[in-house]
Amino acid sequence: MSAPVRESKTSAPRLTRRSFRSDVALHNLLRNAAPSARAKRESPTSDALPSPTFPIAQQHGSFFLRFASWSLARVGTYSPPAWVHRALHALGNLRRTTRLNLSTQVISRAVEAAALFFAVTLVTSVFVEAATATPLLPHDDPPGQTNAAATSEPSLPGAAPPQEKSYGTVSGRVVDQNGNAVAGTSVQIKSSLESAIQEVESDEDGRFVLDRVPPGPFLLTTTGEGFVTQTLSYTLRPGESYVVPPITMSLATVVTEVRVSPSTDEIAQEEFKDLEQQRVLGIVPNFYVSYADEAAPLTPKRKFELALKATTDPVTIMAVAAIAGVDQATNRFSGYGQGAQGYAKRYGASYANFASGLWFGGAILPSILKQDPRYFYKGSGTKGSRFLYAVSRPFICKGDNQRWQPNYSSVLGDLAAGGLSNLYIPERDRHGVRLTFENAGIALGTSVAINVLQEFVLHRLTSRKQ
Repeated sequence: MSAPVRESKTSAPRLTRRSFRSDVALHNLLRNAAPSARAKRESPTSDALPSPTFPIAQQHGSFFLRFASWSLARVGTYSPPAWVHRALHALGNLRRTTRLNLSTQVISRAVEAAALFFAVTLVTSVFVEAATATPLLPHDDPPGQTNAAATSEPSLPGAAPPQEKSYGTVSGRVVDQNGNAVAGTSVQIKSSLESAIQEVESDEDGRFVLDRVPPGPFLLTTTGEGFVTQTLSYTLRPGESYVVPPITMSLATVVTEVRVSPSTDEIAQEEFKDLEQQRVLGIVPNFYVSYADEAAPLTPKRKFELALKATTDPVTIMAVAAIAGVDQATNRFSGYGQGAQGYAKRYGASYANFASGLWFGGAILPSILKQDPRYFYKGSGTKGSRFLYAVSRPFICKGDNQRWQPNYSSVLGDLAAGGLSNLYIPERDRHGVRLTFENAGIALGTSVAINVLQEFVLHRLTSRKQ
């Protein structure tokens, strides 16, 4: 017989035995465990459920195992499913409707098993939910905005998928106005859907082909050397091989501007003809004056031709005869005597003075020194400036290079003519060097007087001007 067991003073009070009615417990369990339609529509966080409490009988007393619903309300960014709350609530109702007369060890194991079950269920739900959830990054969205889950738009019933752009081809032929092929013509195509321009050249038969042309309107531009550029517009349908009508190229109008500029020699020839026709009052020769702004220089040949024409002109011969008559009347150069013989000598001396001065100063020396023997009419400025210009021309002339320079031809020509006169002047009238400079001075003075007349008077009386 075993010894009696002493009960400890701290032992837990004996649990009251109650009969277990499974039908009542099952009815209450189903009634409280089934969530209502309203609970499904509401958010789990807004459905405040009481925290289920389970009494645990132990040897030293009893304590309550409370599952606080707020501790399951949120784990980081995880919200527990609603069925967890419902299950805990149903267990609480089961505890209130059933009183099990079990030992402390059995109750403890049952509680441990239940806790293990809920722990496994909770962890599994957390990992599954975290794996499928999209993490929210706070820096992805600007303030006041939230990311919405991307959902694919439902396709309409019977809607066909979008078709890809179907390219086509454009071909044709380039011909001229006679229907002949034009090879090497540049053909450019510009589609309204693309900014790129395709370009090809027509072959020997005038044909061209453009591939991968997008559908829609397009412009076709043809350019050929010697032809007018043409731009035509057409429309291409998707996948179509479009053949444009024959493109007829028109010949471009060629405007040729030909400017004929005469050569310097031709210009000089025309000016020389004008010089030969210039006469004061249409009678007196006025060959050695130029009215042109930029007269062409005279060649040596024309300088001699002009001197020959001036010395052989009938008016010149008559003028020399008049001068010889005056010398005969005044008995100048008395060594010549009087009568016809004396007049003839005086006429020969006067003509020799005029011709030698003209040939030396107007032909020989100008050709050698490349100077122009003509007087260039000024015609502008004050009268004083024009007068000084006219007086200085026997000492300043224009060279063949169109630059002003000392008039060596005129001065040396008059000195040469004066020196030559010592050969035919009567011996009693010869004075050597004195006669030379005297005749040269008379010639230079005569040139000054003629130049002043040319500047102020003779230009108005000259019948032919350049």
